[in-house]
Amino acid sequence: MSAPWVEKVEQDSGDRIKIDIYPSLHLGGQSPLLIDQVREGVVDFVWTLPGYTPGRFPRIEVFELPFVNSNPVVMNLAIADFIDNHPEEFAEYKVISVFVHAGNLVHSEVPIRTAEEFSGLKLRIPTRVAGWMVEAWGATPIGTPVQKIPEMLSKGIVNGTLIPFEASFALKVHDMVDYHIFLDDPVRDRFNAQVLMIAMNSQTYSDLPEDLKAVIDANSGRNIARWMADVWINSEVPGEGAARDSGEFIYLPPPEVSKLRAITEEQVAERWISVVAKQGVDGESLVNEARELISHYSQVIAAQKEF
Repeated sequence: MSAPWVEKVEQDSGDRIKIDIYPSLHLGGQSPLLIDQVREGVVDFVWTLPGYTPGRFPRIEVFELPFVNSNPVVMNLAIADFIDNHPEEFAEYKVISVFVHAGNLVHSEVPIRTAEEFSGLKLRIPTRVAGWMVEAWGATPIGTPVQKIPEMLSKGIVNGTLIPFEASFALKVHDMVDYHIFLDDPVRDRFNAQVLMIAMNSQTYSDLPEDLKAVIDANSGRNIARWMADVWINSEVPGEGAARDSGEFIYLPPPEVSKLRAITEEQVAERWISVVAKQGVDGESLVNEARELISHYSQVIAAQKEF
């Protein structure tokens, strides 16, 4: 995901900015340490999930709650406003982009056609909010780095995983499971979204000449919110095609979606509000704010499509 952004920055800078990419933790460490690496200057940029370090970025987690997710363009624009309203969350970093992928669906070894059929399953989850959602379904959440998913599926440690098609294609999950579970919902077909982040070391940014800072700024925040969404939406296409060719797409019907909404939406939101309150964060107001921003940009994008 970081490669298109790197290419864009290098091109826009006339190749005066050169960025080497080290994928899959090639510089060592573990996923939760990535954000510390960029803060401490071990690396200049990092692509990571705020959710890898539970509690460090509590406010932005609101966009991971179930049944909050929407179109990635809408979500990214809403997140840009949200960060403007809560800059303290990322004060130690030069934020390049905080964005969402196209949304998590369940890739499963067994068919799931009702809300009750989640009960008893073991599902790999990426972050704590997704884990709370899975627990509300009666399933067992198992957290692990994304690279471990094929091994966990092959050994029967999990029955399925929550990831978007972009990740499932790279990991060849479509060769290991037969079912891909969506929501049959007019607003959203994924269970929740994952918040991701590209961050830059603050000192590295400060040391740049003004014209190169301008290149970074032009490729940051609101300026690339739509572009990041489009890149991610397009990245889903190969994985979706491979999954469709090798397995079955199951859309949980509206009555089952309503059951899941009743089970998870209230329980998970209440749990999250309770947890972040211990850090002095008013979670209830953030839930309302996030929903209002998403509603606003949903209307904006819908109106633009009419012209």
